[in-house]
Amino acid sequence: MSDVLAGRSAGLGVGSSGFVAAHGLHTDAQRTAAGEAVRQIREADLRTIRLVVVDQHGVPRAKYLSSDAFVSALENGSDFSGAIYSLDTGNGVFPPPFAAGGGFGIDEMTGFPDITLVPDPTTFRVLPYADRTGWILSDPYFANGRPVPLDGRGLLRRQLGRLAERGLELYAGIEVELYVTRPARTSIGFDEVGQPGQPGTPLEVEVIERGYQFLSDSRMDAIGGALEAIRDGLVDVGIPPRSIENEWGPGQTEITFSPMEGLAAADAAILFRSTVKAICARLGLHATFMCWPGLPNFFPSGSHLHMSLLEIESGRNPFADDRELLSPTGRHFVAGLLDHAREMAVFGDPTTNAYARFRPYSFAPDRVCWSGDNRGALIRVQGGPGDAGTHVENRLSEPAANPYLWLAANIAAGVDGIDRRADPPDPVEGDPYVADAPLLPKSLAEAVDELEGSAFYREAFGDPLVDYLVMMKRSELARFDVAAGDGQDGSGQSAWEMREYFEFF
Repeated sequence: MSDVLAGRSAGLGVGSSGFVAAHGLHTDAQRTAAGEAVRQIREADLRTIRLVVVDQHGVPRAKYLSSDAFVSALENGSDFSGAIYSLDTGNGVFPPPFAAGGGFGIDEMTGFPDITLVPDPTTFRVLPYADRTGWILSDPYFANGRPVPLDGRGLLRRQLGRLAERGLELYAGIEVELYVTRPARTSIGFDEVGQPGQPGTPLEVEVIERGYQFLSDSRMDAIGGALEAIRDGLVDVGIPPRSIENEWGPGQTEITFSPMEGLAAADAAILFRSTVKAICARLGLHATFMCWPGLPNFFPSGSHLHMSLLEIESGRNPFADDRELLSPTGRHFVAGLLDHAREMAVFGDPTTNAYARFRPYSFAPDRVCWSGDNRGALIRVQGGPGDAGTHVENRLSEPAANPYLWLAANIAAGVDGIDRRADPPDPVEGDPYVADAPLLPKSLAEAVDELEGSAFYREAFGDPLVDYLVMMKRSELARFDVAAGDGQDGSGQSAWEMREYFEFF
């Protein structure tokens, strides 16, 4: 670490002196990366470092630190309000916050306390679109050094650790659809009657190109300036897109990335969404990862998770088979995904807005089945006999999913299938929408019921996290029910959902 900056950081009152070392919270790799981050700060004369923590919704929350304060935070952590864990998607407080345990049974959460954010230096980036500004992810801890149990990033680390105990690593490919729109007005926020937890008038927007032109070169070129800026921004922050294409709706775009190690893939998903939103805002545009905006000619967006395993010692892909579509290990993994599909739905589809797309012939799945290269199935196998790149794709989730919780849910289910040596039903070879298979949940309420009764995820993730998510989602559903009929047109879109999700995600 820079002696100059380290000296200047003394006495800044950031965090708790020696917190990181006292609790052993940085690995050797992170300590090395910390020195490199400080070097970049000096060379680029950075003035601001955005210290980011990802909340339960998968939304980045941040505190902007001076360069000196950031260097101090590398050793001491940085105080941050634990109140973020009491906020639902409307930024309303859903538990009784001053009750014992913060209202959800965690002693350290009593009384809206601060938490301590510990920067992860391996995630440090210099932002190309902001003036002399750095960006870094962090991990949340209580003052006693215990990890915050509601943190999805920590949960994903633990699930990846379970894989490592079995000699395996997971690689994931991100594939996300989103909408880019142009604001028709600049005021964003509550109207005169809106209160936290009761969002007011949503941002009014115009579409920036017309739809119904799937994979159209001319339609892509019509928004080329925005796509080129997004492309360049993603390259410059170190996550170059593998492909960009347009989907059915106006301004609807899909961006994909090459496979990355599990935690890096989830981190990249956060950086991706943050970068796209920031660049679009600077262009006078609004990017949303809401599944199905209630705007003319808009179609639902999906987010498909591609997964493969790697044997740590041999470097072999245990899903590949010389003669079969999928190896026995791959079949066991798929069986676990199918067996737990209904109870994992909340992790992949956390909003009321996502569930109307689970219907026949929608290019989204509507039931729990698997197949080879068939986009109507829940689990799709890409590759096949003799293909070393064979992997599975879970097509359940929406773009607003918390990538840490979603990836952790998939790993837990897949590992369970491997451990039980479970066998899936035969793959669907015809129409997946008429297969004799259980239907996916038809609403967020149904999915929450499935999670609440899930003995599997209670054991895998712990009762506190499951009970917490159920409480939060039931609070959101109660507000949704109050607004029932508020512009609902039967398509899964409503005025309430636009107010709740369009700007938030």
